[in-house]
Amino acid sequence: MAVDNDVYNELPWWDDDQPFATLEAFTPARFDYFHRVLTDRLHLDPAGLRVLDIGCGGGLLAERFSRLGAHVTGVDPSGPSLASAREHAAQEGLAIEYQEAVAEELPFEDASFDLVYCCDTLEHVTSTDQSVAEAVRVLKPGGHYFYDTINRTFLSKLSMIKMAQDWKATRFAPKNLHDWNSFIKPEELYALFRKHGLENQDTVGFASDRPKGELLRAMRSRAKGEITYGELGRRFQLGVHRDTSVVYGGWARKAHR
Repeated sequence: MAVDNDVYNELPWWDDDQPFATLEAFTPARFDYFHRVLTDRLHLDPAGLRVLDIGCGGGLLAERFSRLGAHVTGVDPSGPSLASAREHAAQEGLAIEYQEAVAEELPFEDASFDLVYCCDTLEHVTSTDQSVAEAVRVLKPGGHYFYDTINRTFLSKLSMIKMAQDWKATRFAPKNLHDWNSFIKPEELYALFRKHGLENQDTVGFASDRPKGELLRAMRSRAKGEITYGELGRRFQLGVHRDTSVVYGGWARKAHR
């Protein structure tokens, strides 16, 4: 099964009753984690940082970093997604630069950014190796790389493929949005980090503590059209978790030389 990246050209980003609204509902958990890393662990003021969002989509995370005062550039291969991102940023009064590009070939000079992040993207790229290499190339020495992606486990196949995409009674994501074979085990990602000069500093899971029965009922309600996609995402109440078996993320540092 191939990943259907064309879906990003076809669906709206900022509509609570469309599938990408589940991503917007999941955004606070990852952003809050990244913000805590920046301020509590790295003691960095986000204001003024040059930040690159790889695979920015409709600008969900880019807008949050922009509100912190960061100078954000977002890249994505989907022209319609970028058009949606630009329109929404303008409505919000945010100055974010968006460019069409793929993660494997970034149109920037070496060492251009203080912070690079790549979320919901590594499982969609053609080459994870080249995507990490390019992110490191445009990152300043001593800079930081934030990420999240999906682990390749039995649980991720059950939850992200079968329940989210395949089974009519529970599905809430577009068909073929993800391919389980493109999911990445943490040790595989860490090996790429080491190869390209990144040192992983922390890894966390993103999961829900809600009872499994409640989550199942929420998915069934969405499948029946009783609640919106956004409401489904909010009911998941995703947060930082010890469980890295499905979605995990973290941060890494580029060597100073």
